[in-house]
Amino acid sequence: MTPVRVGVFGLLGSGNVGNDGSLEAVLGYLRTQHPEAVVDAMCGGPRTVTRRFGIPARRLHWYRDEYRTASRAGALLGKAFGKLADAVRTAAWVRRHDVVIVPGMGVLEATLPLRPWGFPYSLFLLCASGKLLRTRVALVGVGADTIAGRPTRALVRWSARLAAYRSYRDEHSRAVIAAMGVDTTRDPVHPDLAFALPAPTGSTGARGQVCVGVMDFHGNNDERARGEAIRRRYLEEATRFVRALADEGRRVRLLTGDTCDTPVAEAVIRAVDSPLVSAAEVTSLADLMAETAAADTVVATRYHNLICALRTGTPTLAIGYAAKSEILMEGMGLGAYTHPAREIDADRLIEQFRMLEKQSEQVRELLSERNRDIDRQLSGQFDRLTADLFPTGLLTAGLFPAPSPSHREP
Repeated sequence: MTPVRVGVFGLLGSGNVGNDGSLEAVLGYLRTQHPEAVVDAMCGGPRTVTRRFGIPARRLHWYRDEYRTASRAGALLGKAFGKLADAVRTAAWVRRHDVVIVPGMGVLEATLPLRPWGFPYSLFLLCASGKLLRTRVALVGVGADTIAGRPTRALVRWSARLAAYRSYRDEHSRAVIAAMGVDTTRDPVHPDLAFALPAPTGSTGARGQVCVGVMDFHGNNDERARGEAIRRRYLEEATRFVRALADEGRRVRLLTGDTCDTPVAEAVIRAVDSPLVSAAEVTSLADLMAETAAADTVVATRYHNLICALRTGTPTLAIGYAAKSEILMEGMGLGAYTHPAREIDADRLIEQFRMLEKQSEQVRELLSERNRDIDRQLSGQFDRLTADLFPTGLLTAGLFPAPSPSHREP
């Protein structure tokens, strides 16, 4: 019998540390509970995934500039041909696997600008190929939200229907997919996959340090027309908040969660112009957790910035841009400490920040208790995944392969 063949699929290795953290959690599970599995990836950044995680990887899209706006005829033709080529490439890749896992991420939502022919189309190709070729496609710990655009909503609905296994990171996500007409009665809900990553045991930060997570925020997919106005307000108010902290003598570390956030952090540093404000180098969720563990308080926008802060037990204030942030904070007992990203107001943010710091000791005790509950839930998640995706008879001797040029696509 041949070893079980497992593929991982998604916008991985593309600069978003939350996505890569979800992949890291799934690979940790596979290496611990299924060391016999042979694993490779179809993803956005194959070279990064191979270098960092040691698995073979190939490009998600045939057309290399898939996520750049096409204006010339040649680029438009390239994109159009790429969609046809991707249908063939995806099916050929899927058929070589027994199981394909989409590890976490908000793959069933459009809370940030997203075109239907981008990743939603890619996910549909994956799930349709799995159904046609009898390869089990698993959407593991994914996020979902209400989608207004008809084409995107249709692709997401059919992707969910065609998947062999679905689990969600919160009840809201399951309810959204159920409202689309998908039978979710057997779909489990578990904590976000990133909670499975180990948290640092000690902190080395300066006393009084505050972490502020910033984001290149333009609103959601339905707010493209006013995206620049949303971004401008967010940047102005975030800068006011950081300046107020620096004026009080607080040391501030700016955090990011995606490579596109770096210019925002740089703009804040230039505008505040204080030696107390610096940006952390973040390339993984481990980096984020090291920073948040060392802080007295965290104020952050990106979802996985929040998870890292909460996982390390640090008092956290969320600048939320989607329902998932509010749900996460409510679940951790910090529903009072959320602030709307679209209507961000530095004065109100400072008030909430000071309230949170007054309750710091009680909040740390609360987060410690909630994290213990999450640890218990996580063990159940991976046991369920094994039972549903890896029948005993399918598992045979094998191992994770070392990277090989023959497995990689440039």
